Amino acid sequence: MRWGVVTFPGSLDDSDAVAAIEGVLGDPVTRLWHKEQSLHGVDCVVLPGGFSYGDYLRPGAMARFSPIMERVIEFASAGGLVLGICNGFQILCEAGLLPGALVSNCSMSFICDIVTVRVEENDTAFTRAYTNGEVLKMPIKHGAGCFVAAPAMLEELEDRRQVIFRYVDSAGRATADANPNGSLNNIAGICNQRRNVVGLMPHPEHACEKLVGSDSGLGLFRSIKTAVTDAAGRQRESVPSGL
Repeated sequence: MRWGVVTFPGSLDDSDAVAAIEGVLGDPVTRLWHKEQSLHGVDCVVLPGGFSYGDYLRPGAMARFSPIMERVIEFASAGGLVLGICNGFQILCEAGLLPGALVSNCSMSFICDIVTVRVEENDTAFTRAYTNGEVLKMPIKHGAGCFVAAPAMLEELEDRRQVIFRYVDSAGRATADANPNGSLNNIAGICNQRRNVVGLMPHPEHACEKLVGSDSGLGLFRSIKTAVTDAAGRQRESVPSGL
C-alpha cells in the first residue's frame, strides 16, 4: 500500500512515522509537504506529532489552513483513511474532521511519559489487529492533550462507539490516576462517525519495536495495511472477468 506522511513547519515526528512505516512495516512512504496540492494517490494519510507552526494561537490552529489540508479533507470525505498522532490529532479537531478539542493539560505542564491505553473498539481500519480491551503501552509527549467536548457531544461519542482508545492503568482500569492530562472520560483517541479518521495523543510510531520498550503501536499500522489490502482485493473481485 501507499502511505503519505505530511510535514508541517514544526513537525517533529514525521521522520519517526516514516521510519516505523518503512523500516518496520516495510511499506513505501510519500512525504507530503504542507504546501502541496496533491496527495499523490496515497492510501492513508498520516498527520504526525510535533509543534506545527510553533503552536501559535493554539496547537493545530494554523496547520488547519495549510494547502495540503484541503486535499486531506477531500480525501477523508471520500472515505480515505486519515491518522492523526498527537499534534495531528489536534489538527484534525481544528479542521473539523474530528469532534471535540485538545486543550492544555490539567497540570498546566508538559508531560513526557509512558502510558497504558485500552482498545475500546476493534471494528475500525485502525484497530482490527487488536482485541477489544487489549492494553497497549505507548509514550506521550504533549502540553495540550486534554480532550474536551460538550456533554451532549461526549455522550454521543460514547453511544456511537467513537472512543477508540482510553487511558487506563496496567490492570486495564480507567482511573483518575491513569489519566495523564485530565481528558474527559479518560479519552486517549477517537474516530469520526464514518470510522475512517482517527486521532490519538499517544505515539504508536514510537512503540513499534520491543527494542525501544514496546511494539504495541505496530498493530495500528498493521491494521491499516490489512484494511487497505483487503479493500483492494474485494475491488478486484468485483470487476467482471474478461474486462
